[in-house]
Amino acid sequence: MPLVRISHRSGVSPEYQQALSDGVQEAMAATVNVPADDRFHLLAEHGSGRIFDAHYLGIERSQDWVAIQITLRKGRTVEMKQALYRRIVENLAASPGLRPEDVLICLLENDLPDWSFGNGEAQYVR
Repeated sequence: MPLVRISHRSGVSPEYQQALSDGVQEAMAATVNVPADDRFHLLAEHGSGRIFDAHYLGIERSQDWVAIQITLRKGRTVEMKQALYRRIVENLAASPGLRPEDVLICLLENDLPDWSFGNGEAQYVR
C-alpha cells in the first residue's frame, strides 16, 4: 500500500485534483506492481507555503509546480522507478495538462513492519 502525498498550488478545481490522483495511481499500477484499487492519496493545496528553486538542475519550473511524495515498500528496481517517473509525467501532461518540468517526485521506501492499516495491528507481519 503506497501512501501518496500530492502538493499543488491553491485554487485548482476538484477535477484537477482528481486528474493528479488518477495519473499517479495509473502509473503506479502500470510500473511498480501496485493494485489499481490500492489508493490512499492525500492532496494538499499550498498558496504562499511553497518555496522552491525555479531553476534547480537547469529545469525551468513554473508556479504550477507539483510535488509528489510516494511512500511504499522497498523492493522496486531502478528501472521500475524510472518507468514510474516517466509514466507519472506522461499521465499528468495528458491530464490535467502539467508541464513535465513542473513535476517533482520523491520515493520513500520502508518495509513490511512499517505499516498498520487499522486496528493498531501490523497486518503484513502476522
